[in-house]
Amino acid sequence: MKMYSESDVDTSVLGDRKIAVLGYGSQGRAHALNLRDSGFNVVVGLRRSGASRARAEADGLVVEEPGAAVRGASIAIFLTPDMVQKELYASVADDIGQGALLLFAHGFAIHYEQVVPRADLDVALIAPKGPGGLVRRQYEEGHGVPCLVAVHRDATGKALAKALAYAAGIGGARAGVIETTFAEETETDLFGEQAVLCGGTTELIVAGFETLVDAGYQPEVAYYEVMHELKLIVDLLHEGGLAKMHQFISDTAAWGDLVSGPRVVGEKSRAAMKDVLKDIRDGTFARNWIAEHEDGSPRFRAKMQADLDHPIEAVGRRLRGRMDWLTE
Repeated sequence: MKMYSESDVDTSVLGDRKIAVLGYGSQGRAHALNLRDSGFNVVVGLRRSGASRARAEADGLVVEEPGAAVRGASIAIFLTPDMVQKELYASVADDIGQGALLLFAHGFAIHYEQVVPRADLDVALIAPKGPGGLVRRQYEEGHGVPCLVAVHRDATGKALAKALAYAAGIGGARAGVIETTFAEETETDLFGEQAVLCGGTTELIVAGFETLVDAGYQPEVAYYEVMHELKLIVDLLHEGGLAKMHQFISDTAAWGDLVSGPRVVGEKSRAAMKDVLKDIRDGTFARNWIAEHEDGSPRFRAKMQADLDHPIEAVGRRLRGRMDWLTE
């Protein structure tokens, strides 16, 4: 493993050269503000009709149309949703100067060849391992969120140096920047989302809720047990791994963890995870998701609505409404 820290980074490689941040969602806002506060020359690229343009201007940032933003930029980072990046790159490709660095926070568009950059352009990624809100908050507190760095193409010989300088600008070098590849970042990120962080976790929560309610327990009590208290365990795991979780839970809970966890996530679950990873690695997931997007996303919307209509959401809204600290 190769990890870079602030002492390994030469931010002068960018100097006052222009950095174009394309997109102003969770990551886009955090990157742009952190870079500006680090003293870099930042321009946000947003369409005039874009919903986030007013917010970027209110934050005191220079905002231009995407084509104008990338013109003369040393770095153009794509922080729009994966499915938008193909069209966005096509719209600004002729405005990007020779030898500029195309930067991404996730490797999907490059790895699955949705974006095929010109041969003269450097191509790299800086992927913070946390949501944009955390990237901003940690920076403001003097810390940073760990990042991954990968170079897909080094046309100028300076791709890695510029990417690391960018990582330092958003605070990532404070926590460490691990070298990887576009394939590794993309495939592990998708797997984590699908099998554990989002898909696996939410299915486990809903299945636990349904099991308890079907057995006659109150939905509110079931919600507290399988949804509300999950944060307490995740915080322990995040702060100190399995060791800290076992240190702070009861012996009864620990014994239940050790003997019952493998009954729920057993060989069938592990086999399913391998199937999920196979679909990611051979491109099946990407092809299906791209086709769904091109078809107008009808199944995506239907599945999302079914998720939001589940009884656990109605119960959760009522209970969370009584926890005023959640809306501070």
